[in-house]
Amino acid sequence: WRLLAASKLGRFAVKVADGVDVFPINYLAHNHELFFRSAPGSKLINLTREPSVAFEIDGEHAHHVWSVVVRGTAHRLASDHEIEESGIQSLETWHPSEKLNYVRIAPESVSGRSFAKSPLA
Repeated sequence: WRLLAASKLGRFAVKVADGVDVFPINYLAHNHELFFRSAPGSKLINLTREPSVAFEIDGEHAHHVWSVVVRGTAHRLASDHEIEESGIQSLETWHPSEKLNYVRIAPESVSGRSFAKSPLA
């Protein structure tokens, strides 16, 4: 959770009719949940049909690389109270489109790994 809270950009994976699609998103980690903003479109349509999703971030520190994967359920926030409690309104979106849909990823599992970089890298 420390790495999730410190990062701002991740990859959101959602099931689609012919497999899985992955979207880069900026996000907020708050109270052991993840939140992001979205414009209307395929991301919201697909998570409404199939709310089981995955989310991934990665990075490096000194001579190590790491990855964190969150698997869970995504739902559009439905009430003003949920939106205000999440803190998502303070998240600035990186893409210029208007994003008035707020989504919570409720984790079912969080896993991570870290390993030393190859000296050849």
